[in-house]
Amino acid sequence: MKSKIKSWMDNHQNSGINLLQRFVQCDSVQGNEVEVQRLVEAELEQLEMKVDRFFPGPETINHPAFCANRTDFSQSPNIVGVWRGSGGGRSLLLNGHIDVVPPGNRSDWEEDPYSGLVKDGRLFGRGATDMKGGNTSMLLALKCIKELGIVLKGDVIFESVVEEESGGTGTLAAIERGYQADAALIPEPTKMKIFPKQQGSMWFRLNVSGRGAHGGTRYEGVSAIEKTMLILTAIQKLEQKRNDAITDPLYQNIPIPVPINIGKISGGDWPSSVPDQVVVEGRMGVIPGEELDHAKEEMTRALKEVDDAWLSENPVGIEWFGARWLPGEVAEDHPLVTIIRRRYKEITGEEVVVEASPWGTDGGLLQEVGQTPSIVFGPGETAVAHFPNEYIEIEKMMLAAELYVHIIMEWCGFND
Repeated sequence: MKSKIKSWMDNHQNSGINLLQRFVQCDSVQGNEVEVQRLVEAELEQLEMKVDRFFPGPETINHPAFCANRTDFSQSPNIVGVWRGSGGGRSLLLNGHIDVVPPGNRSDWEEDPYSGLVKDGRLFGRGATDMKGGNTSMLLALKCIKELGIVLKGDVIFESVVEEESGGTGTLAAIERGYQADAALIPEPTKMKIFPKQQGSMWFRLNVSGRGAHGGTRYEGVSAIEKTMLILTAIQKLEQKRNDAITDPLYQNIPIPVPINIGKISGGDWPSSVPDQVVVEGRMGVIPGEELDHAKEEMTRALKEVDDAWLSENPVGIEWFGARWLPGEVAEDHPLVTIIRRRYKEITGEEVVVEASPWGTDGGLLQEVGQTPSIVFGPGETAVAHFPNEYIEIEKMMLAAELYVHIIMEWCGFND
């Protein structure tokens, strides 16, 4: 069987490349996922899976975990395929998001962001690595199982979800729809590392007040920019304090396990005026196992403890808005982790690397809201996700597909 699976993958590499090209050539930024989801739907129908096409609705939008900046999902369908097993095996949920981030400045790209160009063993384009390549690997694995006549005992649920890039609306809608399994596998671009733990994150906005005055007599005012400098220093100290407290060995190779990133600062309206208002927006990492409210409390406390008379009388306003990702973690000896470890060594001859995820995924939602333990493991270069000239190594995509066949078979069980 091992040689049959390997042979099947070798013979179907070109069809895998073609499928990923078609996915990448769809500009599936948020609100524009219909076209690519039609392609996914057609693939699942060819596999004779029971296909469910639905849109996030009021029950999702009103859920406490909902955090997207929009409420109109009429062009953002979820596609779920269900493959019922013969019975007696464990169920597995294969979850991959189909939305991509915008390409940014197109002049930074050597080719069109949606070209799907194949060159030097790599396929280029927005979404190639994050994470249409991983989705393609999962679909190839299911095709292989079907065409080799393997009868699984447990159910397999394939989810192609929307809106992951701003907080997981698609996955939340699938959870609300009732999709659940004994475990989930998420093929985000981990560079073939296993991520049993993933940090969460939240967006925040700070409002720093000053007192306006003429720039020629700036001593009569209070610069909100200068006060913001004190706030940024306090945030840097908080980041260091939170990260110094992390002793988990899965984070030992990550320079800053849970960063606090300042992504946007705006303030002042005239060069000759003392700025009376500054707005700071950023992202706060949340430690696996930490409650979101605890992280919020630490940020609020750090801001209050800034030693400055003006800020004591005019405290910084803080609000939590927009996207957030729940942290998640499973034990390193979880049965699915053990299977991935073993199969990786059997196929590659090497030990797989186990680390904590440096970013959030839909795994936190699946685990904390959907009660489905989730492991992140997939092809793709973490370093080029969201970057110009994004790519995936075709060899790694095919290796992931081969591994997924063995993982699915062992987890779900199959009839000899």
